[in-house]
Amino acid sequence: MPLLEPDPETLRPGTARAPAPDRVTDGSAAGTPEPLRSELTALLGPDKVLWKISDLVRYASDASPYRFLPRVVLVPEDLDDVSAILSYAHGKGREVVFRAAGTSLNGQAQGEDILVDVRRHWTGVEVLDDGARARIRPGTTVLRANATLARYGRLLGPDPASAIACTVGGVVANNASGMTAGTTRNSYRTLASLTFVLPSGTVVDTADPAADEELAHAEPQLCARLLALKAEIEADEELTARIRAKYAIKNTNGYRLDAFLDGATPVQILRGLMVGSEGTFGFISETVFDTLPLDRRITSALLFFPSLTAAAAAVPRFNEAGAIAVELMDGNTLRASVSVKGVPADWAALPRATAALLVEFRAPDESGQEAFEEAAAEVMRGLDLVVPAASVTNAFTRDAGTIAGYWKARKAFVTAVGGSRPSGTTLITEDFAVPPDRLADACEALLELQSRHGFDAAVAGHAAHGNLHFLLAFDAARPDDVERYDAFMQEFCALVVDRFDGSLKAEHATGRNIAPFLEREWGPRATELMWRTKQVIDPEGVLAPRIVLDRDPRAHLRGLKTIPKVEAVADPCIECGFCEPTCPSEDLTTTPRQRIVLRREMMRQADGSPVEAGLLDAYGYDAVDTCAGDSTCKLACPVGIDTGAMMKGFRHLRHTPREERIAALTAKNFRVVEASARLAVAAGNAIGERGGDRLLESVTRLARRAVRPDLVPEWLPQLPGRAARELPRTARVGASAVYYPACVNRIFAGPEGPPGTSLAEALVAVSERAGKPVWIPEDVAGTCCATIWHSKGYDAGNRIMANRIVEAAWGWTAGGALPLVVDASSCTLGIAEEVVPYLTEDNRALHRELTVVDSLVWAADELLPELTVSWRTGSAVVHPTCSMEHLGDTEQLRVLAEACADEVTVPDDAGCCAFAGDRGMLHRELTDAATAKEAAEVNSRTYDAYLSANRMCEIGMERATGHPYRSALIELERATRPPGR
Repeated sequence: MPLLEPDPETLRPGTARAPAPDRVTDGSAAGTPEPLRSELTALLGPDKVLWKISDLVRYASDASPYRFLPRVVLVPEDLDDVSAILSYAHGKGREVVFRAAGTSLNGQAQGEDILVDVRRHWTGVEVLDDGARARIRPGTTVLRANATLARYGRLLGPDPASAIACTVGGVVANNASGMTAGTTRNSYRTLASLTFVLPSGTVVDTADPAADEELAHAEPQLCARLLALKAEIEADEELTARIRAKYAIKNTNGYRLDAFLDGATPVQILRGLMVGSEGTFGFISETVFDTLPLDRRITSALLFFPSLTAAAAAVPRFNEAGAIAVELMDGNTLRASVSVKGVPADWAALPRATAALLVEFRAPDESGQEAFEEAAAEVMRGLDLVVPAASVTNAFTRDAGTIAGYWKARKAFVTAVGGSRPSGTTLITEDFAVPPDRLADACEALLELQSRHGFDAAVAGHAAHGNLHFLLAFDAARPDDVERYDAFMQEFCALVVDRFDGSLKAEHATGRNIAPFLEREWGPRATELMWRTKQVIDPEGVLAPRIVLDRDPRAHLRGLKTIPKVEAVADPCIECGFCEPTCPSEDLTTTPRQRIVLRREMMRQADGSPVEAGLLDAYGYDAVDTCAGDSTCKLACPVGIDTGAMMKGFRHLRHTPREERIAALTAKNFRVVEASARLAVAAGNAIGERGGDRLLESVTRLARRAVRPDLVPEWLPQLPGRAARELPRTARVGASAVYYPACVNRIFAGPEGPPGTSLAEALVAVSERAGKPVWIPEDVAGTCCATIWHSKGYDAGNRIMANRIVEAAWGWTAGGALPLVVDASSCTLGIAEEVVPYLTEDNRALHRELTVVDSLVWAADELLPELTVSWRTGSAVVHPTCSMEHLGDTEQLRVLAEACADEVTVPDDAGCCAFAGDRGMLHRELTDAATAKEAAEVNSRTYDAYLSANRMCEIGMERATGHPYRSALIELERATRPPGR
């Protein structure tokens, strides 16, 4: 064990607590039992079998209100692995559930036996027919697929609100739709073909002309029984009419019985049945979609009405006018949404009866947009609109920023209600559909039902399709609250079915909470046909039992998860999983959601239980050490949770008083530390140039093992040499801005090779060239943005340096008279935002007077308009950093790159590199995992320039790709250099 290995006990929850009723029992503390673990390890290999209790717990939760602990988690790489798993399950009488993103809302991604992760190794998009079709692997997110298709002016039909995280496989398996898909653009209607593995292990590619022949040879009984079911359904005219009527509105409850009507052959029937089957019929290994045009000309309005009835009456008129989306929000939703940043504050005083419609038109060209706008204006002339707040305009607009604000308000439904729910309550997101002409009545009835059962009354949804959403929050640890939820569900199902003949699930799929009510909606005849279909395809019941079909009338109450209170920063988490695709450690250890899930399980446990001990033992590395601390999870989270901040807090808890004192001492004496670091870099490079890279790597690895991996950096051959001791000479008189070279750029040199200019030299030169010279203070040495201490949780050192840099910056800028230009995006973020909580009250006042500007923004907005580009490179690929995402200046990076190169590419898989200052040297495996997809995309071709705007990120990307990344500002200086120089 390393000498300074932190004590896991420092992370033990310190609160007095009673064991929760749904805690993981002590019998599971050892993880996957034998012989299951050893048999699967022998079958697949150790890297594909996750067996520790921490692995099982982090996979036990998804976005639903349910929680089931798997016995083992498997991570297959290919179809051979999947077939082997299914064969094993058949032979051993075990059950299998497939899980991709875990964003499903009804427990579809949870299993109690073998859980199979089909996200990690199942990503990829292949564009076909110039974008008209796309072959997409099931672990690919909808957002990622659409990013690739956008280059061809195309997109997928399904557009679920969880597109940032949900995977294409999950979308097909649930027939998820979204705001615009309705009944015509969903997976059932836009899938060209798919490849799937049946429970028996048989692989079917529906695009193969010989597929039916091969299936008949491999599974003759299956084919015969499917055709027999088809004949039986078609012979029943009343049932056939009922099936067609049920799918006239959005419906994902139960199996797609219309597949028997639409498919002529067994393969065609299976193709339809797989859509919306929720993993109960097989594993979808590949999809081919017919894509749709990406109409880029957008016109939108947020329109306010005096009542739900008035708003609902306008919906069919906008549908007839060609609106692609008509979204409804009731008054309670509008008022609650003011808690979300960017939503007008005056909505808080909206009258109770107020309702709003978000209406959007999309066209391919100007003439089409004008035609839609004329049609919208005609509808508007007949509407009874109100202006209940000063911010309300009731006008259509083309402004992209305004439109984004409208959608932020619409999506604030889950954010506001979910984030503000009482601590300790479980959140359920429900959806249903009614005939669109019954929309207003359904809204009023739902609101009354919610109020009567003591739930917050609020409703929103896809009004164009009669699809409504609502949220329920209750405490699953309280039997009376569970019974309240049950009573609501009984009345809700009766309301939707008996009064409105609607769908109990419009787009979220059946899942565990509606399975007991399936027969209530479909009736005994259709429901029994669904049971028989399951028996035909999966006769041994291997796949996902109890997820679509369950005869237990109280099945929706089984497995409800308690939500114990955790650290305040993470307590509002609704476990939706939106954070996961942004997380650098997603494919290495844990994600933000899983870090919170693990912490909640600790809180369910009795203090000192074997399960708690096992979780604590793994948490240090899996959660704390391998968190990049980039906080991009906060940007993706619908309730704004910064799990990175929580991990930094845990790092602080693990520090000994002595470590905190040493960290504070380095802050106080940073001028000496900075000079020493520059000398160490020079010495390291001198040894490396003499063939000593391996020696340095060996020495640092030994030191890491002896001391602690999280304290001793590992030597990387990609580390550049030391920066020049002297910064460029500048003058304070006449300066347009103060230029603050970040300490990383004062320690490390830029990349070797052309153009041979340091970042500091480049920024000084282009500023002078543009007529806006900058001044570098003589006393910048010994100062820092404080991120070094902030990222590691050294609070005392962080406080020292945060106050020092603000006091210095205030003096340099003459009390904020000049902007402070910072040449590393992470340092800009640190000085602009992250130092604030650590400042004294006096220094907070000084900070408010500062204008902190990232060098990218300075160059793109202030310098570029005054510069003449005299030379351009052919192609450039850019790496936007996570700090740029926080600062909102990724567009400026693109602007600078486009000024310097004829062709600019932002990789679709671009994300945080996880180098995170020095974390890439402390845990190089983290950067390897974080950059793998982006590096593969970058290396699929060659570029003339590799650009970013943060030296450590450039080092990380160079290590990942083998190409020298440099600052876009260095390239800008080269591109604007006068001819002959």
